[in-house]
Amino acid sequence: MNKLSIGDRVRFLNTVGGGTVKGFLNKQLVMVEDEHGFDVPVLISECVVVGTAGNEKMGQATEKVALVAKEGIPQETTEAKVTVTDVPEETLEGEMITACLAFLPSDAKNLSTTGYECYFVNDSNYRLLLNYMSLENNRWRSRYSGSVEPNTKIFLEEFGKDQLNELEKVSVQFIAFKHHKPFRFKNPCSVELRIDTVKFYKLHSFRENDYFEEDALLFYIMRSDQPERELVASVGELEKAIRERVTPARRPRIHPTEKKEKNELIEIDLHIDQLLDTTAGMNNADVLEYQLQKFHEVMSDNRRNKNRKIVFIHGKGDGVLKNAIMNELKKRYPSCHHQDASFQEYGYGATMVTIK
Repeated sequence: MNKLSIGDRVRFLNTVGGGTVKGFLNKQLVMVEDEHGFDVPVLISECVVVGTAGNEKMGQATEKVALVAKEGIPQETTEAKVTVTDVPEETLEGEMITACLAFLPSDAKNLSTTGYECYFVNDSNYRLLLNYMSLENNRWRSRYSGSVEPNTKIFLEEFGKDQLNELEKVSVQFIAFKHHKPFRFKNPCSVELRIDTVKFYKLHSFRENDYFEEDALLFYIMRSDQPERELVASVGELEKAIRERVTPARRPRIHPTEKKEKNELIEIDLHIDQLLDTTAGMNNADVLEYQLQKFHEVMSDNRRNKNRKIVFIHGKGDGVLKNAIMNELKKRYPSCHHQDASFQEYGYGATMVTIK
């Protein structure tokens, strides 16, 4: 394999595509501009040279000399015109990276049938080399890769409801840097997320936000340089956390108290972002314990309301919260009847309990 040089034309060894070498990120990664004009980071070992830069550079140099001679322009002035680029405005807050995936319904008035648009938001002063993937049959498939300018949002894809299952497990990776200026080193980001597809069926899941005029469903990848973590806890982690943890300060959301008719169905969303404004200082076990605490509060408040139906929305995920709820129902509320809630309305992410 030929040694790569800037300006070489390459094709990719194990994937379709290719482009022109723009620069080198390190000893293993090279930046390639593809046919669509996007800068893509690629392993050097995955590139095969199909055209060297030597002749092209010589031709460009000849044309440049001819232009200088014809126009009578000093060479230094020509160089200045070539290298001047627009510099994005930076902010003090942007020195810490915040990034998220944003989903918007194509038609919010017809949520049962509408498709969705997916965007990536780069809320920072850094350029990000992005790879957005989904897990299919235990293998990752890249859905988008490219360069994202500082303090911008970009369109990634549009999909229909029949494709929601493809997004139950996604991953976002990126490398952060700045062009032509010094910057603080940022660790490469690699975050895996479980997307609760039930949220796409609920209008209240799409909320007012800082990035779009329309309501959007946001899944954060990184906040203030801190990558997001999955909220998954094993039984052992839960028991250990209960013994050792120090309870963090929590500020619960204030929900208006409404009087319910005796047999009116109650809907309780146990997703942690519906219960708390922030989970700062909480680990996975703390989150699960708080969700179960909310579950017990609702059950206790309704213990005398015979035949009251309560839908607990727990999401699909790994089933940790659902399994914990099932165990509590068997141990503490054996007389109550429980079943999966309506799939048409909640997908597989909710359980309906009838007080007996």
